[in-house]
Amino acid sequence: MSARTAVLRGTSVIGAIIGYGCLAAFLYLIGMQLHGWFRQGEWTHIGMGDGIKVALIRCCVRDDGVGYFANFLQWWDSPVNWLGLHKVFEVIPASLALFAVSIAGNSLFIYCRDRVTR
Repeated sequence: MSARTAVLRGTSVIGAIIGYGCLAAFLYLIGMQLHGWFRQGEWTHIGMGDGIKVALIRCCVRDDGVGYFANFLQWWDSPVNWLGLHKVFEVIPASLALFAVSIAGNSLFIYCRDRVTR
């Protein structure tokens, strides 16, 4: 196996993990929102910023955290600049962002898999 083939196969695996993982997260999020809608009659908006905040708190930032991610969370709680970007993160649904990343990961998977077979 050549180095090119190994890199393409590795990239293909990473694309598949990202693509299908984000697709599963998308389906879970939509299912959770549908469950709430059927149960309470109200659609719960989960913005992209909410998802980023939850992900950073669970994986990267502690309560007494310092650094780039901690600064980002402080900015998220009370933005003083880049207000338009903050608004975009609030408005775009997390499910749409997950679906877009899923498509990108799956495209990477298919592209690399096709290059290996040539």
